[in-house]
Amino acid sequence: MNELHTEAWQTGHSETGSLIAAFDWSSTSLGPRSGWSAALGSTVDTILNSPIPKVMMWGPDHRMIYNDAYREIIGGYHPGAMGGRVDQVLPEVWDFNRRVLETGMRGEAQAYRRQPMVLLRDGVREEFVFDLFYTPVRTCDGTVGGVICTVLDMTALVLAERDARISNERFAAAVDAVHGHLWTNTPDGRMAGEQPGWSRLTGQTREEYEGYGWTAAVHPDERDATLAAWQASVAQRTTFVHEHRVRRADGTWRHFAIRGVPIKDEGGTIREWVGIHTDITAQRLAELDLLRHAGDLERQVRHRERAEEQLRALNETLESRVIDAIEERRAAEAALAQAQKMETIGKLTGGVAHDFNNLLQVVSGNLQLLATDVMNNERAERRVANAMAGVARGSKLASQLLAFGRRQALEPRVVNVTRFVRNMDDMLRRALGEGIEIETVEAGGLWNTFIDPTQIENALLNLAINARDAMDGQGRLTIELGNVHLDDAYARSHDEVDPGQYVMLAVTDTGCGMTPAIIARVFEPFFSTKGEGKGSGLGLSMVYGFVKQSGGHIKIYSEPGHGTTIRLYLPRAMQSEDVEVTPVDVSVTGGTETVLVVEDDDDVRNTVVELLADLGYTVLRAVDAQSGLTVIESGVKIDLLFTDVVMPGTLKSPELARKAKERLPNLAVLFTSGYTENSIVHGGRLDAGVDLISKPYTREALARKIRHVLANQAQRMRVQQPVEAPAARSRTILLVEDDALIRMGTTDLLEELGHKVVPAASAEEALVLLEGHEIDILVTDMKLPRMSGLELAERLLEQRPGLPVILATGDSMISFPRAVVLPKPYGLEEMTAAIAKSLEGAHQPG
Repeated sequence: MNELHTEAWQTGHSETGSLIAAFDWSSTSLGPRSGWSAALGSTVDTILNSPIPKVMMWGPDHRMIYNDAYREIIGGYHPGAMGGRVDQVLPEVWDFNRRVLETGMRGEAQAYRRQPMVLLRDGVREEFVFDLFYTPVRTCDGTVGGVICTVLDMTALVLAERDARISNERFAAAVDAVHGHLWTNTPDGRMAGEQPGWSRLTGQTREEYEGYGWTAAVHPDERDATLAAWQASVAQRTTFVHEHRVRRADGTWRHFAIRGVPIKDEGGTIREWVGIHTDITAQRLAELDLLRHAGDLERQVRHRERAEEQLRALNETLESRVIDAIEERRAAEAALAQAQKMETIGKLTGGVAHDFNNLLQVVSGNLQLLATDVMNNERAERRVANAMAGVARGSKLASQLLAFGRRQALEPRVVNVTRFVRNMDDMLRRALGEGIEIETVEAGGLWNTFIDPTQIENALLNLAINARDAMDGQGRLTIELGNVHLDDAYARSHDEVDPGQYVMLAVTDTGCGMTPAIIARVFEPFFSTKGEGKGSGLGLSMVYGFVKQSGGHIKIYSEPGHGTTIRLYLPRAMQSEDVEVTPVDVSVTGGTETVLVVEDDDDVRNTVVELLADLGYTVLRAVDAQSGLTVIESGVKIDLLFTDVVMPGTLKSPELARKAKERLPNLAVLFTSGYTENSIVHGGRLDAGVDLISKPYTREALARKIRHVLANQAQRMRVQQPVEAPAARSRTILLVEDDALIRMGTTDLLEELGHKVVPAASAEEALVLLEGHEIDILVTDMKLPRMSGLELAERLLEQRPGLPVILATGDSMISFPRAVVLPKPYGLEEMTAAIAKSLEGAHQPG
C-alpha cells in the first residue's frame, strides 16, 4: 500500500511528491514510509492532489508535509521545510501555530479569516493576510494524528480594497477642493427632494426651496436674468452655464459659477438636471484688482485665463465623474424601489387574500348550509344564489390580486399550446361576438411549454376581451404561435428575463392602440382606460404576474391608431405533452370517516365543521397546529387531517402534517388556504404529493376533494402493503447549496431518508470539507457563487471517477452525462429516485 503511494508521489507530482519520496522519514517521529498508516498515506495523497495550498502537521512534534501550491506560501523556506518541525521552520509565528495545533489535536476544526501574519522572507519581514482553515485528521483508531491547514492568500485583495477606499477619499476631497456644491432639479426645472449641498450652501430648508423656489437665494439684481437663462436652457434641453451671486447660510453674498447638465433617457427625454455651484468670489475680487492695476493688466489677464482654464478642466472632469456616479446611484435606487414596491404589493395582496378568503369561506359555507334550509322556497333560493354569485366574484378578485403579486399556487403541466388554443376556439368566439374576426397563425414544429393550463386559459381570455373592447366589438383578432430564442443581448436589456428557448403566444388587435404613457402603466393593478364600472383594472396585471411567476416574459407593442400586440414568452418544456384526463361528473357524496379540522379562525372552523357533519363525517376540531397534534397523539382514530396552511404558533401546518403522518401512517392530509405564503408552494408551484383546496370553496367541491384524497391514500396503502422493501443503506452525502433555506430543507429531507448530511454553502467550502469526510454521494446546486456546481462535479470526478453525482437545478435544459439531473422543486420521492439512479450508474464510465 505505502509503496504504491511512494510511486504515485514520484510519478504523479512535480517537486513536492519527489521530495517526500526522497526524504529520510526514519529520522523523524513519523518513522519510515513503509510503516506509515493507511490514514497518513491517503491523507498525503489528498494533499498532493489538491490545487489549493495545503500543509499537514503530523505527529507529536508536528512534522510538515505540503503540496506544490503551498510552496508560494512558504517561500524561501522550501525545500528545507519539508519534514521539518513547525516551531523550527516558522519560529516567528509559533505562538499562533502552537495554540491552533493544541486545539486541532483535540479534534476541533478551526477557521481564521483575514488573519494578518508577518513572515520572514530571506531575512526580511513581510506582511501577509491569509484565510486559514484547520481540519483535524484521525487515524484508524479514532485518535487525531495531525492537522491539515488550507491556506488562501488574501493579501492582494486586502491591498486592492485599501486602494479603492483611498481613491474614494481622494474623490471626496477633490469636490471640496473646488468649493463645489451639488444639486439636482426636476425635468421642468424645480428643485425638489432632499438637497444637502444646496441647503448647506444657502441655509434654505426643503420647505423653502420647494415653496418659494431656489431663486430666493439669488441676488435680487440678478434674479430675473438668472431665471430667464435657466428657463431657456430647460426649454432647449441644453447645458445651463451661468454666473450670479448667492446668499450663503451666514448671510454673505458670494459669486458662483453654475453649470447644470440635463440627464436624458434613451428617447431624449430629460429625467433630471444635475448641477454644481463653484465659488468664484476670489476670481471676481481678482478682476476688480486688475481694474485698479491697469499697468499689470496683460500679465494678470494671462494669469486669470490660465487659472480659469485649469479650473474649467477640473470642473469638466469632476462634473463628469459626479454625474456618472449620480446616474449609477439613481439607476440602483430605481431598481431597488421597484423591487421593494413589488415585494410590498406581494405581501399586501397575500395578507388581503388570506383574510378576505377566510371571510368569503364563512359566508359561502353558511350560504350553502342555508340553501338546504330554504329548499323549495323559490324567493329565498334566488337570494341565496345571488349571494353565492357575489362570493364567486370576490374569490375571483382575490385570485387576481394573488396573480399580480406572484403568490398563487401554480399547478403547471406540459402543454401543447397549438392544441390548447384550438380547443379554446369556440369559447373565444362566444366571448368576442360575431363582430370580431379571429385568425390563428401557427408555426410548424411548435415546442411544448410547462405552464398552468387554467391560468394560461384565463390569460388568453383576458387578452382577447381587452382586444375586443379596444376594437369596440368590430375588427380582427390575430393569435400567433411560434418558437423563439431570446439571446443574451435581449436579456440584458429587459428585467427578469433569462436567455433561452420560449414558446411565443401573441395576441394582436386592430383597435385604437395606446400611447407610451399608457403602455408604461398598463400592467399596474387597478389601472384601466375603460369607463367606470367597465373593468377592474386587474386583467392585464393578472396576466403579467402569472407569466412572470411561471418563468416567462411579456412584451407589449402598440401605437395610437394602429392597434396593439401583446406577446407572451412561455418557458419551453423538453418533456412530452401531459395527457389530460376528463373527470367523470359524479354526484356529491359524503362519508363516515373521522376528520380532524385544524383552523384558527372561529367562524371558518365552525362553518367547516357544520359542512362536514352535514356530509355524514365524524368531525374533531382544533384551534391551531399544536392543539391538532395533541388530538392526534391522544390515540383517537382519525382518517383525514384537514388543516389551514397559515396559522399562528411555532408549529406550522406542514410540520403538523409530517408529525401526524409519523404517528398515523394511514392518515390522509388535505390543506386549505386563501394564501399559501410559500409554506407548501416553492418556485410558484404546489409541492409534489400535496393536496390543496383554495378558499373559498363550495360544499360540492369540498365533498369531492375529500373523497379524492381519501381514495388516493387508500390506493397508496394498497400498493405499499404487499411489498416489503429492504431498508436502504445509509449514505454520507455532501450537500452543496448557497440558499440557506433550501439547504436546511434538503438536509431535513435527506436525514429523513436515513442519510448523513455534510452541508456546504459554496464549492470552495465543499472542497475544504472533503478533507475531513468520506463522501458517498455529491448533491450540488448548479448556480453557485464563483465556482458552479458543474465545475465542482467535474473537479471531484477527476479525483474520484466513480463518485455518484446529483445536479439539482431549475433549468430543464441542463445535461451532464456523468451525473443525474434533479429538477427543482423536488420532494422525497424525486430525491429517493435520484439517489437510486446515481448509485446505479456510479461506476459506469462517463
